[in-house]
Parts: sequence; structure tokens; C-alpha cells
Amino acid sequence: MSETQTSLLRPRVLSGMRPTGKLHLGNYMGALANWVKLQDEDKYDCYFFIADLHALTTDYADTSAIEPNTLEVALDFLAAGLDPQRSTIFVQSQVVQHFELPLLLGMITPLGWLERVPSYKEMQENLANKDLTTFGFLGYPVLMASDILLYQPQFVPVGQDQQAHVELTREIARRFNQFYKFGEHEVLPEPKVLLTPSPKLPGTDGRKMSKSYGNTIQMTDPEPVVRQKLKTMVTDPARVRRTDKGDPDKCPVGDLHKVFSSSDTLAKVYDGCRSAGIGCIECKGWAADALVQILKPIQERRASYSAPQVLEILEDGSHRARARAEQTMEEVRSAMHLPFASANGR
Repeated sequence: MSETQTSLLRPRVLSGMRPTGKLHLGNYMGALANWVKLQDEDKYDCYFFIADLHALTTDYADTSAIEPNTLEVALDFLAAGLDPQRSTIFVQSQVVQHFELPLLLGMITPLGWLERVPSYKEMQENLANKDLTTFGFLGYPVLMASDILLYQPQFVPVGQDQQAHVELTREIARRFNQFYKFGEHEVLPEPKVLLTPSPKLPGTDGRKMSKSYGNTIQMTDPEPVVRQKLKTMVTDPARVRRTDKGDPDKCPVGDLHKVFSSSDTLAKVYDGCRSAGIGCIECKGWAADALVQILKPIQERRASYSAPQVLEILEDGSHRARARAEQTMEEVRSAMHLPFASANGR
């Protein structure tokens, strides 16, 4: 059975990530590790992309970092374990249909739907130093919906905090299908949310790990850097002195142990912290040991790829993505009675 025939028998999943530069452990645990698991289960036809067009919605005034950041993210995708032979890995802007479908869906999406998106006002407040009163920023949920619907996936793997975006995608698809038909079937099936676990992962300052906070542990950080970052990490405020008893459930370092350490180490952490039998420095060292063990194979895989290899992988993946996206667009254009669009040198 050919690869194409096999993929037709499996439900399709799709997800993407903005190119913000080298990824950190929060990105890995929140998305990449789940993507790799979905790929390795071999039950899904997997599409994963780098959303470089989305970078323009907030960073339109200076686009110089988009290209190098895209390559860094691609390397981290591969380092995490995504396999270009088993998943379609591509760049959004290399698939021309990502420019076409948002325009068509934008024609039918009510303005009120966009203004009610939770992150619309939230991002304007968080990025107050940037002018986000643009058509592109207001319409980014339509671009996001198009990213998904282009591939007619059955599932979109997301964390709980991203369900609203998938629900809007479903509403846009529903509205399109009410207006337009392609034969007897719906052109844009409504994708379902595939909830993926997203463990609490604090940064070095105790807040959520985020580049904007400058509190990250990057997937590329060498061992000495990881250990130094852990040494400065905040701990349970109740442990002012070495002899004070603490609670791992109230400590950011304890949260790291819960995600990365073995059950034996976690038991030692609980016992030692609550009895003041261990100090925070020793506890942080154990956490660093666990992180280094997780990061080592990731960094080894990353080092095995050259820049030309990454570009070749992205070009091949984008070629496959274009072919699949065009299947959807042929149905969209036909349903919307736009025959001249498909005759323009396609």
C-alpha cells in the first residue's frame, strides 16, 4: 500500500507554531512532545507547520527575524523527534493557498466574531508598545481558521486554553457550508479538538515559562547553562533558611520535578523538603539532572541536521502540503462558483 493510500485511512491532525526563535521547554512540553507522540502512535496523518505569516500580525514593522527564526523552529521540530518521513513539516508562506483561503473566508466572517476572540484585547494590552489596530491583527483568527481548514483535518491537537480558536474555526466552517455546497458533501468539515496534556511548567522566576518574561530554559541550552539557571530559580518562599521546612507543591522547582523527575527522585524531594532534610541547592541539582537527561538526545538530534538538510525537508514538506491544500481549494472555488480563479495558471 502506498504512503498516500495509507494516509487516507488515518484521521488527519494539524497544528502549527509561530517562529519566535529557538524554542524552550514550555514549547516542548506544551506542544512538541505531544505532536511527536501523535506521530509515533502511527494512527494519524500528521501535518505540522511553522506559521511565519502569523508573525506579520504583530511584527510587521520589522520582519528581519522571521527567516532565521523559522529555521531555528524547524530545527527544534526535528530535534524534538518529528520525522519528515512520517509527518508533513512545512512553512506556511511556502503554500500559496494560505494566502487565498483567508481572503475568501474573510468575506463571510462577521466582524463581531473577530472582536470577541479572547486574545484580541489581551494581546493589545500585553503588546501596548505595538500598534495592533490593523486589519491583519483583527483578522488573524480567519488566517488561523484557514490554516486548519485547508487540510480538512479531523482533529486539531491543542491545550485547553486554545479551544476557543478551534471553536471559531468550526463556526466559520459551518457558515461556509451553509452558503456553499460541493456536490452532496460539505467542503469544510468542522474539525474536533484533540485535547493534549499541557503540564504546569514554570520559568525560573516562578511565572509561566515565556520568552516575554525572560525566564526560559531553551531546548538548546547546554548543561552548564541549565544548571546555572536552576541555581537562580525561585523556590518555596517559606524556606528562608536551610532549616525551614518547605512544600514542593508550593515551589516552582517542585513543579519541574513533577514533570521531569523519576518517582524515586520525586519521593526524595517530598520527604527531604518537608522535613528540611535537604536544601534548595541540592533539590535544584536533582532537577537539573533530570532536565539535562531530557535535553541531551534532543540536542544530539539537532546537531545532526545541517542548514541545507533543513531547507530540503521544508521544501519537500511544503510541496506535499501544497498538493493537499490545492485539493481543498478546488472544492472551495467550485462551491463558490469561482471558475476563473482556478484557471489562472494553476
